Amino acid sequence: MTNILKNKVYLYLTEFFAGMSVMAVELGASRLLAPYFSSSQIVWTIIIGTIMIAMALGNIYGGRSADKNPDPGKLYVRILIAALWIAAIPAVGKYIIIAISALLIFSVNSNFLIIAAFAACMVIFVFPLFLLGTVTPSLAKYSVGSLEDSGRIVGNLGAFNTVGSIIGTFVPTFVTIPAVGTSVTFLIFSGILLVLAILYFVSAGCWKKRVPAAAACFLLCSVSGFSGSFAFWEKDLAYEGESVYNYLQVKESSRSVILSTNVLFGVQSIYMKNQGLTGMYYDYAMAAPLMVEGKAPQECQGLILGMGTGTYAVQCKKYYGGMALEGVEIDEKITKLAREYFYLPEDVPVLTYDGRAFLNAVDKKYDVIMVDAYQDITIPFQMSSFEFFSLVKAHLKENGVMIVNMNMRGSREGNINQYLADTISQVFGHVYTVEVAGSTNRELFASDNGSMLACLEESRQRIEDQDLYAMMEKVAGSLEPYEQKGYLLTDDKAPVELLGMQVIDDIIKDEVAYYKGIYEREGIKGLLEGF
Repeated sequence: MTNILKNKVYLYLTEFFAGMSVMAVELGASRLLAPYFSSSQIVWTIIIGTIMIAMALGNIYGGRSADKNPDPGKLYVRILIAALWIAAIPAVGKYIIIAISALLIFSVNSNFLIIAAFAACMVIFVFPLFLLGTVTPSLAKYSVGSLEDSGRIVGNLGAFNTVGSIIGTFVPTFVTIPAVGTSVTFLIFSGILLVLAILYFVSAGCWKKRVPAAAACFLLCSVSGFSGSFAFWEKDLAYEGESVYNYLQVKESSRSVILSTNVLFGVQSIYMKNQGLTGMYYDYAMAAPLMVEGKAPQECQGLILGMGTGTYAVQCKKYYGGMALEGVEIDEKITKLAREYFYLPEDVPVLTYDGRAFLNAVDKKYDVIMVDAYQDITIPFQMSSFEFFSLVKAHLKENGVMIVNMNMRGSREGNINQYLADTISQVFGHVYTVEVAGSTNRELFASDNGSMLACLEESRQRIEDQDLYAMMEKVAGSLEPYEQKGYLLTDDKAPVELLGMQVIDDIIKDEVAYYKGIYEREGIKGLLEGF
């Protein structure tokens, strides 16, 4: 055993930093996958599950390897390899994800998100974490000198690993990812492991071949993976970055500015440079202030849960003049983007808070509450339940109206929108829905006022703007009373991720059906020519 290991301090440090790196990689994995597969509980389950598989296999192999050949050098070679693999993730990880998704999308008929995310995790993360899983049993072999002190030493190793894991949980989430991004976070913790291995090899006098080669590989990975661009095929993005909660992308064209929190699909907010209607669900939601009995829209007070960059607020301000609006947005960075790129008026206050927690904390009531906190399958279950909608109702004034944007219209029985609409129908006396043309969105209007449609009809007659008048005429003619089917989401049982995944599967099937047909008839050549 080399001098650096004799007092066991270095072994404890190895355990500490290995535990820290495992958790950092796990959190980095969630941020690497989220822009492509969402950050739902399903994706987190896949990440945790694959990492536990890797660690378990690493524990088994590490113990057997240490018994067979108790050479610390072999452990530090494994740590070196793990460090370089983790360093390569920012450079090649996104390409692997895209390649796996492209391959599976033509061969998988259901559960695409689960299978694609699981395959990506297995390819990208299992091997380096398997290697780090060998650390604890190997160190136990090198540290325990006799049975008398085995319990104490193994306990100390476990404590160092646990403390390292705790720090590895907090540092990426609150420090490195918000400050320097996911790519640099991988490189930081890769560098820590690399330094651990290099120190050992230098002390053992066997560094001349390994260290220069490892350093060169690390520098190459750092240079090639430093850009951190998830949407590497996009050119001239106005902004691309990350927050504590989201991947963020701002894209600008001659007619609009859009925000997306997903690399592959989805528009979360939009600003029209001509300041007109968007052609999206926000236009349909403009009907809500017209449904409030006894008040003109400009006299209403509105609350937006899931403010985003303020598209709905900007439209209400333009068309309804003095309408008082405030928003709640959990992601402070989105609010900053709203002021910088989307021209959210300064007189629209936005509180950085969870929507349900906000309602629990205030007593204020509103004429209109818009719930727009749903993205892809990442529907927060706490904002989809009977208890949540009851809380919304308690914050509505008499004759108040709730508008909910449901962004995954499904065709199969028992889909996510049916669950949401049924749950809302058990809270409110009157519920109406309208399909948003050209999208998978459905708008839902709910109130205890049975005259809400009559109010809409009366109020829209006073609209002077021709575009808004035509839009409200379309909405009024398309609204349908919702017929309850008996589905229910509660705080105790709200499987929103699984329900959302079913709809996403159906959407993906519809989107790729055309290209699947070309592939089946003409093969790869025909598919490439079709693109």
